[in-house]
Amino acid sequence: MSNNTPTNATHIPGDLSRVIVVGSSGSGKTTLARGISQALGSPHIELDAIRHGPNWTETPDDIFREKVGDATQEDIWVVDGNYSIARDVLWPKATTLIYLDYSVGVIMRRLIARTLRRNIKREVLWNGNKENILDNFKIFSNESVIAYSLKNHWRRRQDFTRLFEHPDYAHVQKLRFRTPRATEEWLKGLASQNGHR
Repeated sequence: MSNNTPTNATHIPGDLSRVIVVGSSGSGKTTLARGISQALGSPHIELDAIRHGPNWTETPDDIFREKVGDATQEDIWVVDGNYSIARDVLWPKATTLIYLDYSVGVIMRRLIARTLRRNIKREVLWNGNKENILDNFKIFSNESVIAYSLKNHWRRRQDFTRLFEHPDYAHVQKLRFRTPRATEEWLKGLASQNGHR
């Protein structure tokens, strides 16, 4: 099977030294990346933590790109995040790309549940930030991650399908998971292979 083609979801690539996990907001990118990081003993890098400063201040593009480059200088890491502004800095270094390509219904259920949980528990995210439940449930608000994810779901699927087939990333192994169960089973297999229960 060529490196161009996403491999079967049960397949564990031979080289997981530099992994990037992408997908819609709420798909579980960070959860999977943390699981891979724990199974492999690799550093986990969350791009949102680099992008969002205190009080949701957005890191300027040039500084963001520089920080992403610095964070991925080592030979082993697991990154989660979609930021196209840093794709040319990050993707050429990857050995494996994982796309969580779930249905819009699954994404919306997960995203709404996550938003409610974060607000009920007042979870602190990156750099002291907390989500505002009122902003997220304003469907036409630019501040709503739910609206953003819904609006961009199909475009993102087209983009990642195209990017997975792009010759610039032919050297990268690719996995595309269609359901959370497939993702969970794959992660269990990886953990078992690496001596974790």
